Amino acid sequence: MIYSQFATFYDQLFDNDLYPRWVNYLQKYVQPGANVLDLACGTGRLLVLLGQAGYTVTGADLSSEMLALANQHAEAADLEIPLFQLNMLALDGLGQFDAVTCFDDSLCYLTDLDEVTQAFQQVAQHLVTGGQFCFDVITPYQTDVKYPGYMYNYQDKEQAFMWTTYAGEWPHSVEHDLTFFLYQAEVDAYQSYSETHYERTYELEEYQQALQATGFTDVTVRADFGEQPVTNQTTRWFFHGVKA
Repeated sequence: MIYSQFATFYDQLFDNDLYPRWVNYLQKYVQPGANVLDLACGTGRLLVLLGQAGYTVTGADLSSEMLALANQHAEAADLEIPLFQLNMLALDGLGQFDAVTCFDDSLCYLTDLDEVTQAFQQVAQHLVTGGQFCFDVITPYQTDVKYPGYMYNYQDKEQAFMWTTYAGEWPHSVEHDLTFFLYQAEVDAYQSYSETHYERTYELEEYQQALQATGFTDVTVRADFGEQPVTNQTTRWFFHGVKA
């Protein structure tokens, strides 16, 4: 998935209350001072919070537009954060880290389970022995029950946003149709930008097997940012694993 004009819209509309909760989840397993790589770091708001919490952070994302905003947020917070434009399936050139994070169901944008396993392999290759891997993914309950037919609309004086989600082509998959409208004062009209985003998830056992196959042990899975046990109505799984 490549964000273009959406980077700024995404940054403005995302629920910023979620970022501290991801920080708290990481702190359950990884002490401040650790060297952390945030995969699919987006606009860098989580990176900034982690840096302010005492972690040494590095960000990687596929989108140059997202990374440009991440750099702006880092500079505004007076932090120097290395940022790399990389696909999580090929992290060549990066060093070793004490921990790797990949939040906001970013792994669900990969094509299939083989790519998810490849991403796990890349993470393992860039973790020190005993390194921690923390990530989340949406569940089949979210894709199959909660998401289909979901709609969200937002409007203010300068922009509007329409989000509609449909069931996808593959098992446990969805398609998000996103349209933004940005007001152009010089012509007194709105310019629209549209993209379709595809997400796919898998059964819990498939994630666990992929983690085990790529060298992770002591895997735990929780709900609600690690605060609750998993149930059959959990919408997002939070994983933690240790590189053997």
